[in-house]
Amino acid sequence: MDCTFCAIAAGDVPADLVLDEPGFVAFLDRRPVFKGHVLLVPRAHVPTLLDLPEGLDAGLTGAVRRLAAAVVAGLGAQGTFVAMNNVVSQSVPHLHVHVVPRTKGDGLRGFFWPRTTYSSAEESAAYAARLSAALAARS
Repeated sequence: MDCTFCAIAAGDVPADLVLDEPGFVAFLDRRPVFKGHVLLVPRAHVPTLLDLPEGLDAGLTGAVRRLAAAVVAGLGAQGTFVAMNNVVSQSVPHLHVHVVPRTKGDGLRGFFWPRTTYSSAEESAAYAARLSAALAARS
């Protein structure tokens, strides 16, 4: 199987990790809606939400909640947009939850997702470090 998210979870493909736990890994989206946009994935290959084993659902929800709090605390966002696609518009066929920082007037309207980029690897690493520190502070 050739799954980019499985390769990231295994450490075979580099990513700016934000959360690294036995069941889940979270990392910065390489084409973020806004800087600090995080993707949370199960370590095991799970194609869609409908395929998620019941034993992982509480862990997924808990990790999403912690990441949403970290985006606010670590980046100064006013809130978050949390989303998940299943099959349609799912660019990687591995379950992933988007946690996107939001601020009033940021320009995001409906489901139009303009994308941006980080100016350098150092900038994306700095965002990942801020989010990781905010997660650690809540533990």
